[in-house]
Amino acid sequence: MTKRKGGRNVPRVMYIYCEGEKTEPLYLESYISENSRRTLSVFKIPKTRKNTPEQLVDEAIKKKNSSSTADGDEFWVVYDQEHLTTQSVLCHQRAWNKANRHGINIAISCVCFELWLLLHFGYTTRSFSSYENLMSDSPFKGLLPNYNKGSSSTYDVLKNRIGKARKNAAQLEIFAKSDNENIHEPYKFPCYTSFHKLLDAIDNF
Repeated sequence: MTKRKGGRNVPRVMYIYCEGEKTEPLYLESYISENSRRTLSVFKIPKTRKNTPEQLVDEAIKKKNSSSTADGDEFWVVYDQEHLTTQSVLCHQRAWNKANRHGINIAISCVCFELWLLLHFGYTTRSFSSYENLMSDSPFKGLLPNYNKGSSSTYDVLKNRIGKARKNAAQLEIFAKSDNENIHEPYKFPCYTSFHKLLDAIDNF
């Protein structure tokens, strides 16, 4: 239990702000439903129209600083790297710096969330320039032939492979850091996801 700013003792809350309107929230809602200790903690995935890294971080900061949250609450933002340009790198940098200053956690996928889904089937270090590039040049469509971003069944299809995805994502993180020794910001990695860290945080919350 944690003490709310109003003085009441209430469960801790984890707020998760997602760039995607359906894919990530649906996956997370199903995961939380199956795996969280719901009597001890509360998880909220607020609907938002914010769709850039900086906007999502700002939204999380605003909520964190509001009177409706407490010191024990935790905040995450979930978004994709997407195609990197000079402008988008600056946007990622601003978002990353703001998040670090305000204690906001980030789960980023480079190049997109579908890389995390791909890791449910096997390990890869191959980089993709965009969502479209991943879909056309990876085995994704053959592995998930009925995939639809708005489908609520994606988690059910993959849930028995989550352990494998976590192991592959952790291995990929080690590779990304060793293969890009001069890069210290994950949003610059060509192939990377930290989505497994969000799942770990949910498990331990």
